[in-house]
Amino acid sequence: MKLFTTVFLMVIMTFLFGNILNKIETIEQLQNQLKQNNQKIDSLFHEIDTLQWENQIWDRNFPSIHNETQLLSAIIHVESSNNDSAYHIGEDAVGCLQIRKCMVDDVNRILRRQDNLQRYTYDDRWVRYKSIRMFEIYCKHYKLTTSEEISRCWNGGPRGMQNELTTKYWRKVQENLDS
Repeated sequence: MKLFTTVFLMVIMTFLFGNILNKIETIEQLQNQLKQNNQKIDSLFHEIDTLQWENQIWDRNFPSIHNETQLLSAIIHVESSNNDSAYHIGEDAVGCLQIRKCMVDDVNRILRRQDNLQRYTYDDRWVRYKSIRMFEIYCKHYKLTTSEEISRCWNGGPRGMQNELTTKYWRKVQENLDS
């Protein structure tokens, strides 16, 4: 009888141990699936942010024949030929909008003045949606309203409209808008 009890207990313990290992494996699989789902959610949030940005930044009734998405696309094309990895070594201009470090500093200064805790790093220039968000903050802060103002001030800084050198840049943007 002792032998039967011992064997029976061993069989039960083996069964329970196997069951526990199976549950641990299931938990690990579910944790991996949760990580993947969280990454998908993050990606979708970024996509939503970009779409909301496209609808919100341009709610200022630009007196222009061009729509907002066309203008941004034209500026990105002029700046980087739509290349998120573009790098101009001479200016240390980076990403699809060719953002320089001084622009990141200016955007962070604007955010500080607004008591906004968000800050951008120099590496954020490589990320399209973050570059576009910096562009939005810049345009909104300097109250840029027309396509020409936005283009020339993006190229020449807040006083870009007063700088004759930015007219050539504006012509390039216009050519992309009209094509």
